[in-house]
Amino acid sequence: MVIRPIKRTVRVYVNSTLIAQTQNALRVMEMGKSLYDPAIYVPASDIVATLEPLEKTSHCPLKGDAGYAAYNGDEIAWTYDRSFDISKQLDGHYAFWPDKVRIVEGE
Repeated sequence: MVIRPIKRTVRVYVNSTLIAQTQNALRVMEMGKSLYDPAIYVPASDIVATLEPLEKTSHCPLKGDAGYAAYNGDEIAWTYDRSFDISKQLDGHYAFWPDKVRIVEGE
């Protein structure tokens, strides 16, 4: 797993609604059974919409225990607030399901 800062503005939209804007996003690239698509993690402090925590959890052997969040009742994101030492940079950040949001880098 490789975690890299993104050196430009990242915006996250649900349809046309801006839900997050940051200059502190992280790109995570990891290999499991195959090479996964990179995920962008946004600091919780830069999310302008209200995300509702869900009762759903999962475990990643590289990152730790994940919690999930919804926007307007639709699950759109996950977070690792109890991460392993190797992924501590992700604490307090959310990643989004790419089929549920539109992520724009730059501009």
